[in-house]
Amino acid sequence: MAPSSLSHAPAPSSPAPSLLAVSAGDPCGIGPETLAKAMAAGALGPAVVVGSVAVMRRAVAQCGLMLPVAVLDEPADALGLPARCLGVWQPPGLPAALEALPMGRIHADAGRAAARCIEAAAGLVQAGQAAALLTAPIHKEALSAAGVPYPGHTEMLQALAGGVPVRMMLANEQLRVVLVTIHVALRRAIEMLDTDGILQTLRIAHTAARAWGQVRPRIAVAGLNPHAGEGGLFGDEEIRIIAPAIAAAQAEGIDASGPHAPDTVFMRARHAPPAHPGEFDLVVAMTHDHGLIPVKYLGVEEGVNVTLGLPFVRTSPDHGTAFDIAGTGRADAASLIAAARMARALAGG
Repeated sequence: MAPSSLSHAPAPSSPAPSLLAVSAGDPCGIGPETLAKAMAAGALGPAVVVGSVAVMRRAVAQCGLMLPVAVLDEPADALGLPARCLGVWQPPGLPAALEALPMGRIHADAGRAAARCIEAAAGLVQAGQAAALLTAPIHKEALSAAGVPYPGHTEMLQALAGGVPVRMMLANEQLRVVLVTIHVALRRAIEMLDTDGILQTLRIAHTAARAWGQVRPRIAVAGLNPHAGEGGLFGDEEIRIIAPAIAAAQAEGIDASGPHAPDTVFMRARHAPPAHPGEFDLVVAMTHDHGLIPVKYLGVEEGVNVTLGLPFVRTSPDHGTAFDIAGTGRADAASLIAAARMARALAGG
């Protein structure tokens, strides 16, 4: 199942710049529960949940909440709801009886529903009916079982946006890290590194940071090898691949520096005023674990996944479907709340 297009979104009536479009995620995971908890806490703000009404009502019950669920005829109707009322717009094409699927299990219908909701929610943002997209967790195996030809959110949204180059950023209030390579074996990630890819990452990071209001973002580039190679003693990727990309970015007016030793650059970039103002606004890391371990160490519950390069703001919590606790009401909504807060900040309100 490939995403058909964004044409299934309702035709725009009036822009809703303060509205978040939220895809509900896998119906068998914790996404619906975290959304219910976030709305009950008053932490989502004006938001339209794109998903199954019955699944969201099930999630409210699983969490033991007294939270009304409103069925929306149009997504923009969410703006007229009272505080702490969960507005759900159910897009056409969802499989039937999603609320009857067993919690914590991989199911093709769950993957099919998750993909349809992503497509519809992204369509709302592209049509100007919402300010940003917030995505609840999905399960890659459920997507595959449904025949979705994308392994996750990023690849699907990239396709919906016309194939634009994108990068993953993991961020919290203290640190923002952009990755050159993501979910591949470490050996493969090193093989994938080249000057063009690093330069493209720097361009995407620079453009994104300017879009969210940083006039001249300071970008630190982390090296690949210990001590950034020590002049070639511990590896020459910094000399052959990384430094030329930094020089090319600087020639384009991008404030990039490095390659910096990867074991210290994240401490230097950490922004925790007044005692520790960061030296840099962003860090570009070569591999997944180089970049994500420092952010996650500061607190997984505050981590937010941001897709840079899309023509709209997209954030998601830094956790998965947590099938082991799905349906118990124990899911922590902190990361989803942080993702909603960052989505609004990056979208300008």
